[in-house]
Amino acid sequence: MELTCVAQRHIERLLIFTFASILPKFVCMKERHWKIGRRVLVFGERTLVMGVLNVTPDSFSDGGQFLSPERAVERAAEMVSDGADIIDIGGESTRPGAERVTIEEEKSRVVPIIERLAASLTVALSIDTTKSAIARAAVAAGAEIINDISGLRFDPVLANVAAETGAGLVLMHSRGDARTMHSLEPVEDILTEVEESLRLSINIATERGVEREALAVDPGIGFSKSDRQNLELLARLDTFAQSFREFPVLIGTSRKSFLGRILDGASVEERLHATMATVTAAVLHGANIVRLHDVKAGVETVRVADAIKSAARSEQVV
Repeated sequence: MELTCVAQRHIERLLIFTFASILPKFVCMKERHWKIGRRVLVFGERTLVMGVLNVTPDSFSDGGQFLSPERAVERAAEMVSDGADIIDIGGESTRPGAERVTIEEEKSRVVPIIERLAASLTVALSIDTTKSAIARAAVAAGAEIINDISGLRFDPVLANVAAETGAGLVLMHSRGDARTMHSLEPVEDILTEVEESLRLSINIATERGVEREALAVDPGIGFSKSDRQNLELLARLDTFAQSFREFPVLIGTSRKSFLGRILDGASVEERLHATMATVTAAVLHGANIVRLHDVKAGVETVRVADAIKSAARSEQVV
């Protein structure tokens, strides 16, 4: 769907920001801690990079490339060498029209990979799943983070797994189920919808025993949102981050289809620069973790964006 001229002008207005409006938030930033599994990750001073490792045949960007355990381990090591702080392993695609896979199939894809990576890497491992059975098996294999795109809507027992194991838990906003989430009509006020939904997810998690220090939040860019709403969330991320300031904010825009539409139909392989533009905007507006396929480019991008934030803080203090 092409953006109309009116929509384009609205998006341009949304994306206009000044350092004056966000400098106070930078000054108040301080080192904070995210409790995950066997370690604590520091966030708030430096943006963390989460590398994407899809061991699926049908993911929208890299489906089929890393089905082989050897190739998957090689790719993970490459991302760590490029500077990834976390590796996020997924065994089920969430692209539009993707087929759901059985628990046994998903487990067979991710558990052997996680076991090998846990034995060979020192960075934190994350399991990208909406199923509690997969999360439990993945944590037993060495994962320290559970990344749930449904925000506990599909399987609230995921929270029990996180509470029992001490794993970190990422709660992402989405609407609908696996079949409908990419085709729903957009809501009128996306920021309010995202904030209210995530607060409900946080309540479910804490009621089931998850410590607040183990939680992270993700507004779900590209999930059940229009192109304009994806850009609005990026433009207003400082407001979102302030509302959830006790939690790490994770943003995933990597290679997503709304970027292709902005760039007149750019293919997945042609969205690198667009991705890095959104990463820069996200970091300058309060993201603490960025989830990326292109780790080397992402690490360099966040280093520069973090340096800009640091300079802005120093200038404000002076």
